[in-house]
Amino acid sequence: MGYNNPKPLRFVIVDDHEIVLDSTARVVQHRYPEAEILQVPTANQALDLVEADIPDAMIVDLSIPETALVDSFSRARVEVGIQLLTILMERFPTLNIMVQSAHGQALVRLKPSILAHQGGFTIADKSQSMEDMLTKFDWALKGLNYLPPEMRSGLELKPEWLTVLELAFQRGLQDRVIAEEMNIAQRTVRHYWSKIQDALGVYPEEGKNVRIQTEIRAREEGLID
Repeated sequence: MGYNNPKPLRFVIVDDHEIVLDSTARVVQHRYPEAEILQVPTANQALDLVEADIPDAMIVDLSIPETALVDSFSRARVEVGIQLLTILMERFPTLNIMVQSAHGQALVRLKPSILAHQGGFTIADKSQSMEDMLTKFDWALKGLNYLPPEMRSGLELKPEWLTVLELAFQRGLQDRVIAEEMNIAQRTVRHYWSKIQDALGVYPEEGKNVRIQTEIRAREEGLID
């Protein structure tokens, strides 16, 4: 999934507020004019779309109804969005997802699943500007990760991520050789880099080399000598 896909990019946006849904779709369409953008207000409709044809990326609100039926069980609830994300990450481990919600703190209960997810996963607060939202969406589409600082508290790096840091910055190996040394796919190495950079709070910035910034932060945290 991503920019080399020969067919047009396909995005799914999930939000039960029509104004937010339309405005988000317009902004994303302006950024990606050739993309096909599908808009749905419920979790069940979103899941049906993804199961029929996996999109390149999704934008998901947390507080959404399960179905379009008008009853006491179909009202918008954060639990419904959490359940949808759980299913999506289980069934589609490489799906790129951006959560756009005012209830992002609720995602802390999904932190282990988010850290294990192989696709991009970013979180944007609805109070942020549309430009900030687009930045987070671009990162998700590129397979990057972004968790808010409060979800990154207490540095958590898995042993295999530390191995990547050691091989890259202490032995000077490139990703292809790191993959051979660890007996994993090069795609997996890139996935590890995304997780490492999110844990260290390193994200793409104009004029800055992400890999160099990662090495600086890793040394500051004492992860490498």
